[in-house]
Amino acid sequence: MNSRCRAMFLLLGLILILGATLLVTSSTAACSNGNCQLLEPCSLATDCGPSLYCGNCPSIGENQPVCTRGQAIIPTSLINGLPFNKYSWLVTHNSFSIVDAPLLTGADRITFYNQEDTVTNQLMNGVRGFMLDMYDFENDIWLCHSLRGQCYNFTAFQPAINTLNEVEAFLTSNPTQIVTIIIEDYVRSPKGLTKLFANAGLDKYWFPVSKMPKKGRDWPTVTQMVLDNHRLLVFTSDSSKEASEGIPYQWRYMLENEPGDGGVIEGSCPNRKESKSLNSRSASLLLQNYFPTIPAQSEACKEHSAPLANMVETCYKAAGNSMPNFLAVNFYMRSDGGGVFEALDRMNGQTLCGCSTVTSCQAGQKFGVCKNIGVFNGNGNGSPPANGSGNFSGSVQLTGSSSSLLPPPRPHLFLFNLLLILLLSFLSFFL
Repeated sequence: MNSRCRAMFLLLGLILILGATLLVTSSTAACSNGNCQLLEPCSLATDCGPSLYCGNCPSIGENQPVCTRGQAIIPTSLINGLPFNKYSWLVTHNSFSIVDAPLLTGADRITFYNQEDTVTNQLMNGVRGFMLDMYDFENDIWLCHSLRGQCYNFTAFQPAINTLNEVEAFLTSNPTQIVTIIIEDYVRSPKGLTKLFANAGLDKYWFPVSKMPKKGRDWPTVTQMVLDNHRLLVFTSDSSKEASEGIPYQWRYMLENEPGDGGVIEGSCPNRKESKSLNSRSASLLLQNYFPTIPAQSEACKEHSAPLANMVETCYKAAGNSMPNFLAVNFYMRSDGGGVFEALDRMNGQTLCGCSTVTSCQAGQKFGVCKNIGVFNGNGNGSPPANGSGNFSGSVQLTGSSSSLLPPPRPHLFLFNLLLILLLSFLSFFL
């Protein structure tokens, strides 16, 4: 056999080997077209199934994008009719402090950012509590991320009514949903908050302070709150507003751990100074803050992995084995897989039905009787069940300046190109 023939057969053999390798590699490559499940590799947002998005977590060495939870399961869609204080809800810290929010004052903004998508989108993704800092500013009430009780043009975001209009539109469109607003209150204008909520059309949903339970008693059931249309809970940090405007003073009805760095120290969950101790039985709502003093988008996915689950357990024990009703976080969508959504599933599962996750709960069954489901958490694949109400189609809006998505490696594309080159070379022998 001459050297030309030997080279031809050698090249043909190499092409066949590479072709087989390409076939195997392609079959194990990242899925696509909405078929990817939790933790499966992805490259585009459209690759992942419902309630998932394509993201990664470089801060813990996970550069390969995978399908990641982006939506909460609304617990009342699975177990309904219990007192409001038996459920755990997702809260966004400084919900209005959104990366790339438009500059409305004409000045560059100099402040920290805590979230990445609009309040409307937060609602659609299952957020049910909002921390809003309200100030008198420009003869109006604005949302500002500021200091010393004063709003400046470089710390201002937008008039508060804009955000409240988003909440009103959601409550009107979703008549079974309940929302909580926690105000860091620097408003001094007479009846300022009363007028603000009335102008936003939210007074019709207001839960009256006269009906709020005292001395740690249970709240009305979520069913009764919906029937009464008392679907908006509003709390203020200003104790005088309860008498002057009928707005509940937060720490009269709610216990709270220390915000900022003090609330993320492993093995410690102290109460903030305005709150009674977490194991007090004088209030029936418990807010767990879980965010550092200085927010960092790139670190949020790390914070929302194992450390979050550990801190929930720590605060649960500090509260005398009472589960937090509100879990407040920065950059709520970022995680290494299940994130805050998985944490809430576990919190609600334990409280509502005595199961490891809320998706194991069975309406009408005895406490502790759990449904056997496929694994859906940070340790296995799967997809979250769709929200029971079926009305939520929120999306994940990671901002361009903060997204840490990286393109996944695609060895099958390299092999395909190499195979094509070799095939053309092989054909050249006969030309």
